[in-house]
Amino acid sequence: MKKLVTVLVIIALLLVVFLLLGPFYILNEGEQAVVTCFGKIVDTQTTAGLKFRMPVVDNVVKYSSKLLSWDGDAQRIPTNENQFIWVDATARWYISDPALFYETVGTVENGRGRLNDIIDSTIRTVISENNLNEAVRSTNRINEINVVEGFQDVDSQEDAETLKSLTSTVTSQQTIEVGREGLSNIILADASKYTQTYGIALEDVIIRQIRYSDDLTQSVYERMIKERNQIAETYRSYGRGQLAEWQGKTERDKAQLISQANAEAARIMGEADAEANRIYAESYSADPGFFEFYTYLDSYRSTLPGMTKVLSTQSPYFQYL
Repeated sequence: MKKLVTVLVIIALLLVVFLLLGPFYILNEGEQAVVTCFGKIVDTQTTAGLKFRMPVVDNVVKYSSKLLSWDGDAQRIPTNENQFIWVDATARWYISDPALFYETVGTVENGRGRLNDIIDSTIRTVISENNLNEAVRSTNRINEINVVEGFQDVDSQEDAETLKSLTSTVTSQQTIEVGREGLSNIILADASKYTQTYGIALEDVIIRQIRYSDDLTQSVYERMIKERNQIAETYRSYGRGQLAEWQGKTERDKAQLISQANAEAARIMGEADAEANRIYAESYSADPGFFEFYTYLDSYRSTLPGMTKVLSTQSPYFQYL
């Protein structure tokens, strides 16, 4: 009986010691674990719950089974036309094979470092193999947009249509075959081939932002300024045409008014002369002798002061002197 009690006590003590050494561990939701014994993987756990491990000899390395984010640094990359752009991308990833991830990478930080190398190099390769339009656009919708310029302060609808025809610019954009979303999918597929060897699965890779480099931005600004200058010159040309038209109309109106005024003045002068001749005729018929005498005297008044010759008074002209 004594021996049995002793054995039970020893077993109880060993059980207590075993429990104190921690043979169990808890795996929470969103976690997965790799169990190693002296550096060798002996088990992997991907479901939550209470798990068993050998105390002292087994080591448990836990990893997140959730989606993790990756944010790369913006890269200055040349396109297929040798146009430099800044590409900023982001990605989501998760550990698909914890045992392989432990063997090849070890820690999450090291995994992000491997993703930096893989995704950055893949982005550079894919962007440099495609044209600029493929990187900055996702659809061909821009080719369906018809921009109509609005005009104000024009005299008529005809002038508005004229300005519209002069300022309309037909911009033909290249038709994209892949687009930004397609490039993201290509980057995802190419990068996944390399991340699988590290137990990493990529959920997606998204080109978050694309910015023109300084030299390309300046080129775009210069092209925009040139287009607006052309439209501005069209407005100036239209204004000069309107000015010439109004000046011509003013000159025509002026000539017409002067012509009408001259005609009216000639009519009035003709009527006055006719009235004067009528009065002269009436006066002459009333007393022809006095009229002849008055006419000669009036003629003397205008001719004699400037006369420098000596004439005989026997001349009929001087009959009244």
